[in-house]
Amino acid sequence: MSLLGFFGVACLIILLIKSYFSKTATNTSGLPYPPGPKSLPVIGNLLDVPKSESWKTYGSWGKQYGELVHFTVFGQHYIVINSMRVAVDLLEKRSKTYSDRPEIPMLEVIGWDWNTGVMPYGAAWRQRRREIHQQFRTEKALQYHPTIMKEAHQFLNKLLLTPDKFASHIRHYPGAVIMSVVYDYEVASADDHFLNIAEEAISMLSVATFPGATLVNTFPWLQYLPSWLPGMGFKQHAERCRRLTAEMKGAPLQYVRDRIASGAPTRCVATEVLSRLSDPMGQTTPEAEEVIKDVVAIAYAAGADTTVSAITTGFLAMLLYPEAKKKAQQEIDTIVGSDRLPTLHDRASLPYVEAFVWEVLRWHPVLPLSVARAAYDNDIYEGKFIPKEATILMNTWAIHHDEGMYPEPEVFKPERFLGPDGSLKDEYPMTAFGIGRRICPGRHAADASLWVAVTLVLAAFDVRKRKDESGREIDVSDEFTDSLISHPVGFVCDIQPRNPRTESIIREAVMCRE
Repeated sequence: MSLLGFFGVACLIILLIKSYFSKTATNTSGLPYPPGPKSLPVIGNLLDVPKSESWKTYGSWGKQYGELVHFTVFGQHYIVINSMRVAVDLLEKRSKTYSDRPEIPMLEVIGWDWNTGVMPYGAAWRQRRREIHQQFRTEKALQYHPTIMKEAHQFLNKLLLTPDKFASHIRHYPGAVIMSVVYDYEVASADDHFLNIAEEAISMLSVATFPGATLVNTFPWLQYLPSWLPGMGFKQHAERCRRLTAEMKGAPLQYVRDRIASGAPTRCVATEVLSRLSDPMGQTTPEAEEVIKDVVAIAYAAGADTTVSAITTGFLAMLLYPEAKKKAQQEIDTIVGSDRLPTLHDRASLPYVEAFVWEVLRWHPVLPLSVARAAYDNDIYEGKFIPKEATILMNTWAIHHDEGMYPEPEVFKPERFLGPDGSLKDEYPMTAFGIGRRICPGRHAADASLWVAVTLVLAAFDVRKRKDESGREIDVSDEFTDSLISHPVGFVCDIQPRNPRTESIIREAVMCRE
């Protein structure tokens, strides 16, 4: 190592130690922290923090130490919630204390600090959240059902024509719904420019916000160090991400403005937000302009990839649990028949199908470890001290795999949501969309999009394991990616129409919606 390099590393070590002492909170309550693994001086539990599938490790810690687990990394306190009871007590009943977000410096570095999902609790967040709620509240979401059905029929038609490209079709469907609802923009293909930009920018966001993904989130001053120092490679990607994010926010909105200027009839979320935040002459202040961009852009950022994950998990469940698939199909055949496709009006009459969709959300949550929160102030819970600015992690995976709530949690079993008479229990896995003041504001539209996609695929197709040349079924893995938004790993399958009339029914549905 050169003298310059040695000096740089030495300075880095000194700064790490200094950062540790500046972060270490003082516990003057006289009460213990929640239990957790034993920590080491300075680095805390750095060596214990899992490198992959952290939700499973935190879940095992929960069984060893309790529903609330505490650990530290370089003086930063982390609290993991592993049960529904504690999640409700803290995140819902004490939402004022637990609605903040921790500082995530990488978000600013890559141009994602505008994202309301990770924005700190405060006036800016409340203003954006209010506008988002206005556009995606329960009553408003009903207006989007025709668009959801239209794009779902197109989704089925694509599966009919090119079933081997099912993964691409799944990615296209929620993106097409959101672009239509938010921008009145029709996505022509999976290679759409707007979709490609958004997908790449979102993939960078996932890396930046995943706990432990980068040291910059623990030591913000690292972003100011020279690029030649070890670990500074992230700077090479930050500029590209900033450009992508700026285009993702600006380009589709400019498309809407151009349509308005041309006199084309345009009605969508973007036009409504523009109308609400513009003056009578159609002008906006710089502050309002940023709010408009943030509100309309977050709809895609928050809704597309999460829905893709959930639908893909539904396909995986059909492959690995064919009996559950058959029961859902039998219910559809009995209630809806085989002469038409189900609609959202049929939803209340299909309890097993509803339970199937709920189980998709429970079996492997889209965000197995929810977006981190921060304690707004010191707090005491059941005799344990939770320090101000502690990072709070709700382990959704552990909650959804709590054997006390869900016996045999690793098994995909829709029956767990049904009573003895086959009626639906009031036990919707609500933590799939978050909890408290940070619950997903677009959950009603996302839930409808998921239900429609899964139900229509069940009605129209038989999704089954592919066979190799010797006629043996090809094994399908039940593993998921290790990321903020977790997806099933890639798999292959056969998708066949369930009856001879399926093709004509799908084409008729597509024609009726055009």
